[in-house]
Amino acid sequence: MQWNRALELRTLPAVHKLLADPQVQQALAGLPRATQTAVLNEALAELRNMWTAAEQGMAPPPSAEQWAQWTAVPALAERVRACVQRRLQPQLRPVLNLTGVVLHTNLGRAPLSERALTAVWAVGGQYSNLEFDLGQGGRGWRHSHVEARLCRLIGAEAALVVNNNAAAVWLTLSALASGGEAVVSRGQLVEIGGSFRIPELMQAAGVTLVEVGSTNKTRLADYERAITPQTRLLVRVHTSNYRIVGFAEQPALTDLAALSQRCGVPLYEDLGSGALFDFARYGIGDEPTVQHSLQAGVDLISFSGDKLLGGAQAGIVAGRRELVQRLARHPLARALRVDKLTLAALDATLAAYEAGTAQQELPVIWMLTQSYADVAARCRQLADRLRSDPAVAAALTVAEADDVSHVGGGALPETALPTRVLRLTSRWAGAQQLAALLRTCGEPPVIGRIGQDAVVLDVRTLLPGQDEPLLASVAAAAKAVADGLYGPPTGQTH
Repeated sequence: MQWNRALELRTLPAVHKLLADPQVQQALAGLPRATQTAVLNEALAELRNMWTAAEQGMAPPPSAEQWAQWTAVPALAERVRACVQRRLQPQLRPVLNLTGVVLHTNLGRAPLSERALTAVWAVGGQYSNLEFDLGQGGRGWRHSHVEARLCRLIGAEAALVVNNNAAAVWLTLSALASGGEAVVSRGQLVEIGGSFRIPELMQAAGVTLVEVGSTNKTRLADYERAITPQTRLLVRVHTSNYRIVGFAEQPALTDLAALSQRCGVPLYEDLGSGALFDFARYGIGDEPTVQHSLQAGVDLISFSGDKLLGGAQAGIVAGRRELVQRLARHPLARALRVDKLTLAALDATLAAYEAGTAQQELPVIWMLTQSYADVAARCRQLADRLRSDPAVAAALTVAEADDVSHVGGGALPETALPTRVLRLTSRWAGAQQLAALLRTCGEPPVIGRIGQDAVVLDVRTLLPGQDEPLLASVAAAAKAVADGLYGPPTGQTH
């Protein structure tokens, strides 16, 4: 089929003419003139891009009837209205995570519980006792709002909260080992995400790294031989996001703690994800709990708040009071401190653990411990409802299949959870195109994954109460397919 792109594009009205049209003016009402012009240019660019996509073979060119309809003023006014809505809506938006990755870093990791959201709402919209002691009537310490509860839960003497675990590692090294040496096994010199590596953090903190052992084998004697008068810390880094298996060896944590006590050098463990819930009891991986490490004799431990713990982004440092106090007095502690919203969310999350309701309340734990049978039953219900929708059935094929979910967030890398998924295909749109429609046509956007030429939607990571929004967003994508956005419209065939 031949077409003249330049000729068709000439039918697009000029921006100044659109600005004078009453229907367009209504769609732009109240916006500054500069924003009005930018929105109109955006709407017209969308139409031009349809021809660009056709020239690149990504989609068929619009028919003459379609182009006439889309460039008519009423349709342009609706497109402008949609552009205004997109431009003014918050840029950080809720999405439906159907990737099957529970702690999806790109999608915000751990969703907060209802208890945590209520706490954030309560202190975010009014004044609070953030640094005010209600009993004494004077200045208080912001960390006191979580310290006592956290210490009760994990058995620590003291605790401090900073903005993430990388900050906790940096603060610990800076406060306890700057100007001296820290001993680490070669097999634990990890990259913790975002290209931040333990050796680089040590260098930034002014600490001399002393590597011991080999990549796969480090013995207690290797640590012992490395200790000198310049040694400030023995450091153990939990390899959260990978495993060394086979011909491998690391000293037991209790043995390392005993060496630390004999030599008078503190033992610090970067636990990474930091679980308070014993997932191993449910057959999910072998992640050590924070409680286990402290009971083994670790002097200081740090871990994340927004991974397996299930709360807001935070780095938590806990252990011996004297060491925590040294961290709290360091100048970096103020630069890395968290705000009232994070503290409110963290305190409420910890309260669920203390109440014994973490598995029911915290979305991360609920998702990870769902049985295959429960996920499969929910998947079947969603599939039946989608197939019973005539508009969806006309544009999409909906199938079910077994698959696996993953923990994500650098935690439990070898753990695969049996799951049940929806598989969406269309004769008019490829998997990449259909995935794009799911991200852009509905509200909220649906994020899945692509496998074997289909869009795969893993129901394990669909939160309670999100079934109806998912169905609506899939229906919106199906309508876009039926309207011919990526192929012949309804009633036409190749």
